[in-house]
Amino acid sequence: MPWPSPIRYAAQALLYGAFAAFVGYFSTHPTFSLLAPNEGLLRLSFMAPGKPRFECRQRTPEELARLPPQMRAQTECPRERSAVRVRVELDGVAVIDRAFPPAGLAKDGAAAGYRRLPVPAGTHELKVQVNDDARAKGYTFEKSERVAIAPGQIVLIDFNPERGGVLIR
Repeated sequence: MPWPSPIRYAAQALLYGAFAAFVGYFSTHPTFSLLAPNEGLLRLSFMAPGKPRFECRQRTPEELARLPPQMRAQTECPRERSAVRVRVELDGVAVIDRAFPPAGLAKDGAAAGYRRLPVPAGTHELKVQVNDDARAKGYTFEKSERVAIAPGQIVLIDFNPERGGVLIR
């Protein structure tokens, strides 16, 4: 036999209220912090294609003759891209030094890099070097900056060749 409507609505309201209280309490307790009280966060996050790894070259007449007619392009340009090499120094000490490979089966996609590093709050010398061209020696982009990191602050390092290279925000 079904319960009368007022009792059903009261029970339903009570159960919904208990569930809302449960979710409300555990959304704020226990308190959790990703960083220690006197730390900031250094975050490297970028997605950028490297330069082509190899130069385009002209095919010889003999090579062209061996190819099927639909594949007789004068120039051959390999699709593979360079890995993006990133070096980050904090107060003269290398904290990130890594090459991020290009995506894709043919290694022709953009390289994606993400690293997060807790650092002590305070003023630091930050130096970021990036090389997106395997044919170039050294680093092709570089930026040095003095950053003041407050407790809980996030400093973002991005790389975008179209916007000038290394961006620190």
